[in-house]
Amino acid sequence: MKRELVERELTTEGPRRSRMQAGGRVTRTVTVNLAESPLSWLHARGHLDDRLFDAGEKLRGDYERAQLPPSITMRWDPVRVKSTGERGLSPSERQIAARQRFDGAIGAAGRGLEDILWRVVCAGEALPEAEKTLGWPARSGKLVLRIALERVAEFYRIV
Repeated sequence: MKRELVERELTTEGPRRSRMQAGGRVTRTVTVNLAESPLSWLHARGHLDDRLFDAGEKLRGDYERAQLPPSITMRWDPVRVKSTGERGLSPSERQIAARQRFDGAIGAAGRGLEDILWRVVCAGEALPEAEKTLGWPARSGKLVLRIALERVAEFYRIV
């Protein structure tokens, strides 16, 4: 896993960049890995078991394979005439298949749970930020995310 460590000031709202206080004192800081996804953070600290983590990673993989994230530039991938992809599928067909799996997994999660799945798993938004954006009480997102990931794991048939 890629590591991108930075020092952040510890505040009541969560970590932010370090600052010097009046009088030259430095406030208490923590080291944060910016490359770590919220899903892997929860898994590493025992809040998600392997099954739910794998379901989230599978969903994120399909999201990226379907090329759903916003793109800021034109794609300059070479055009392939002969298909050498998975099971004889062309790149476009693999993209369509990933989109169908992603839509199926989001649908299996159920109405109201797709927001937290997309924000935390696909967009990489931290749970406290997602809770605030969705207008949920603090610390409720973890429970709702677990329920959503259980349903996604069932969809992907992860045991």
